[in-house]
Amino acid sequence: MLSIYIMKKLIVILLTFVTLTSCGNDPIPKPKGYLRLEYPEAKYQTYNQDLPFTFDKNVQSDTIRFKPLKDDVKSFGLNIEYKKLKGTIYLTYKAIDGKQRLFKYLKNAQNFTQEHTKKADAIEEVVWENPVNKVYGMFYEVGGNAASQSQFYVTDSINHFLTGSLYFYAKPNYDSILPAANYLQKDIKRIMESVVWKQ
Repeated sequence: MLSIYIMKKLIVILLTFVTLTSCGNDPIPKPKGYLRLEYPEAKYQTYNQDLPFTFDKNVQSDTIRFKPLKDDVKSFGLNIEYKKLKGTIYLTYKAIDGKQRLFKYLKNAQNFTQEHTKKADAIEEVVWENPVNKVYGMFYEVGGNAASQSQFYVTDSINHFLTGSLYFYAKPNYDSILPAANYLQKDIKRIMESVVWKQ
């Protein structure tokens, strides 16, 4: 009788030991999953309209909308829309009229990017120089849940100043828009690399 009691006690102790040691790690919830999106290979053609510059545009973009800016007759905007990606690259051109304007435009472009530091995880700056075509500027890649994932400006420092920014038609969620942002950043870099000012 005593041995059955001891056996039951040992079994209970053994089961308790196994139960306590087998649950070593707490369960970890799986992160949200996102669809893997693949985009067609970018093909570019020169956009040569009645503008003071030309640039290469991805043929995958749907439309380019031209809009004059009210504050200056020598300024205008171009919107390169990507409906499938639910994004737009907004370009703004301003004619430079003296050094004071150049410094003002540079300061405004840099301040615009710095406004995103509140939501951004990081901002990476890449200097762009093309002395042959007299195109100098900066590309900004914004990491995190900022409203705009990329901005840039280019200028010849004398007559022309062009800025651009990328926006999506959705609440910023860096993980979900990252594939589209990477795809359109290549288009932005191609615009910067291909700008040729008209005399």
